[in-house]
Amino acid sequence: MARRAILAAVTVAALVALASGVAVASAGQSDLAGLRQATARFHDVPAAEGAGYGPFYVCTDQAGVGAMGQHYVNGALVGDPSIDPLRPEALVYEPKPGGGLRLVGVEWVVFQADWDAAHGAPPSLFGRSFALVGAGNRYGLPAFYELHAWIWRPNPSGIFNDWNPKVSCRGQGDPA
Repeated sequence: MARRAILAAVTVAALVALASGVAVASAGQSDLAGLRQATARFHDVPAAEGAGYGPFYVCTDQAGVGAMGQHYVNGALVGDPSIDPLRPEALVYEPKPGGGLRLVGVEWVVFQADWDAAHGAPPSLFGRSFALVGAGNRYGLPAFYELHAWIWRPNPSGIFNDWNPKVSCRGQGDPA
């Protein structure tokens, strides 16, 4: 009898853990679906510009790992020390063959000094911690935290990886 009670308790615990995992996975996909919905209008570059986003730096790629693409940054959002999962500070575009840009991802950015002044740990979204880019970086910015999400172009290196091998700055990325 005790053995059956223990077996039943273990079974219930396993089912609860499994259900919790499914709920977390579903919540993550739901969050990403909300992000896609919130940024869908920015497939149109003039709409992004009208919302305060503009080109920043140059389209960035690195041999062997792929590209980060051409970033369009909203300076007002970067200057705000908060993180909103539905309002990324940067939109990431890939040059299309023959001209134009294709929205492929987003990036959240917050200056380290601003964030650390109010928080005891680096920012995180979707269960992922932001990466720290130190001062003296190629962008000429003070140290900042960042997180990419490739929500409009699959990334074989992972949705939150900085570099996407399917993206190119030469308008030669995967046509899919």
